[in-house]
Amino acid sequence: MADDTFDHSGASRSWRKWVAAGLFLLFFGGLVREVLNPYRGQRFEKIPHGDHVHYVPRDRNPDVSVSRFPTRKPEADERITPDGQVVPREDTGRTP
Repeated sequence: MADDTFDHSGASRSWRKWVAAGLFLLFFGGLVREVLNPYRGQRFEKIPHGDHVHYVPRDRNPDVSVSRFPTRKPEADERITPDGQVVPREDTGRTP
């Protein structure tokens, strides 16, 4: 008679390898995404400049020097123009 016992350890190891590989790919994909776009969802970027940091908008005018941009983080109701001015945001619902 044929032996009806089957060794499941090989199939179990294969399944674990696929799960580990999938988890590694998810982790690696998230890491690459963060490295390629670290300021995702932010209105501005922090650029080190000597012993301080300048806050520069994502739509910065490349002809304007980084030193013209503010060194303080804009408030929630403020925005930085492409030329480096801090102005109130239009979408705050304020009336002049």
